[in-house]
Amino acid sequence: MKLHGIVALSLPAVLAGSLVSAQSFADHPEKLTYAPLTYTPPSAKDHRVVLSNGVVAYVIEDRALPLINIQVIVRAGAWLEPAGKEGLSRLTGSQMRAGGTKSLTAEQFDEKADFLAAQIGSSMGDTSGGASLNCLSDNLDDSLKLFIEMLREPRFQEDRLKLAKDQILQDMKKRNDESEAIESREFSVLLQGDDHISNKFSTEASINSITSADLKAFHDMYYYPANLTLAVSGSFTKADIVKKLEGAFASWPSPKRVVGLIPPGIKSAAPGLYRINKDVNQGRVSVGIPSVLRTSPDIYALEVMNEILGGSGFTARITKRVRSDEGLAYSAGSGIGFGTYYPGRFRASFQSKSSTVAYALQLVFEEIRKIRDTPVTDEELVTIKNNLIQTFPSNFESKAQQAGVFANDEYSKRDSLFWSTYRDKIQAVTAADVQRVAKQYLVPEKMITLVVGNQAEIAKGDGKHDATLEKLTAGKVTELPLRDPMTMKKK
Repeated sequence: MKLHGIVALSLPAVLAGSLVSAQSFADHPEKLTYAPLTYTPPSAKDHRVVLSNGVVAYVIEDRALPLINIQVIVRAGAWLEPAGKEGLSRLTGSQMRAGGTKSLTAEQFDEKADFLAAQIGSSMGDTSGGASLNCLSDNLDDSLKLFIEMLREPRFQEDRLKLAKDQILQDMKKRNDESEAIESREFSVLLQGDDHISNKFSTEASINSITSADLKAFHDMYYYPANLTLAVSGSFTKADIVKKLEGAFASWPSPKRVVGLIPPGIKSAAPGLYRINKDVNQGRVSVGIPSVLRTSPDIYALEVMNEILGGSGFTARITKRVRSDEGLAYSAGSGIGFGTYYPGRFRASFQSKSSTVAYALQLVFEEIRKIRDTPVTDEELVTIKNNLIQTFPSNFESKAQQAGVFANDEYSKRDSLFWSTYRDKIQAVTAADVQRVAKQYLVPEKMITLVVGNQAEIAKGDGKHDATLEKLTAGKVTELPLRDPMTMKKK
């Protein structure tokens, strides 16, 4: 057992340990040796079940606790919203849970879920919807019946919908309060375009136009068995849970309907410097460029490259240079994403006091150019590759995680060989590979730089260095006005 992080050994274990010869231990920590880590990721095909009405489920037994966890992925999202109804998909997702069902008012549904100690949720994002059930195995029958009723026959109770819309409208008013929110929103627009699905902002008009009839129509179009993917784990036998799932979905008709594809393109803004004035004492900076789809063979070298440059915490070059060495920012680093449906992006970012924003940005660009121009060291390469390989099993740490990974891979059509080949492909990355992808993808002259903060104070600099935003960034300088928080039009 563990007591506040300290492992408490039983007496027999202690006595057994005292009998081990001292000669079996290394006399210095550096001389310790370890057996090679061996780990084989679980196979999705061992757990895949197709129910009679087309539902694909990944079912994994887990007897550790008397609990059952069901995750549902729905092929729906913001990309399917009609123009003028921005916010409809998210309201549909949230109100399925909050707004009751055909036979139960919202209050009755809440009470019944509480009585069963069942945690039930529902939501929707840009590219998928989701729902979840976590319940005691003893309560599965009643909990599953309640869960399926929510998925199949939501009520969308008017008073709950009105409350949700009022809360959204109140939150809208705060859209420009925090510079972090402004930076995140506008950087997404710059990298992916005003018309991209991730930038379909709800407005006061669009939220006010949404009715319970709209929610019902959206739900009826996309919620049917063949459009669902399940991840199921917990204390059950596989045969028993499959039988229960078959029964739960048996009477729910599944139309032969094809959901439209997620739009694959992005429209990035021109490279250059983009500035948004915000009267705060620190400036937030993002520097970025589109990356690749996850099907690209370069993702392994790009991942290693980014970890060395800015993704691995205190050991990363940008973090050490900007935070540890110069003390210019509490948080500085980089991240890279690989798109499933459209290109991902590379982003280096930091927050610094106004006077040192330009100098900190100079250091970031210096590190970007360094990783392009000079091979990474053997020590950096080995450290990062070992870290990625040795932490790989954490992707499958629990049975629920395993089922979730498999269901998400099914939904997004990931290459079935990805997990079994990932570590070998990371191990094969060389210093030359890292430099090649850095040169190919991290081109400073093609990057977009967004600076949010007090532009007049930022322009003054720190009086010690001649760094200026204009000198550091290629392309033209564009002043971006803040958007009206209720209409999302630029003021």
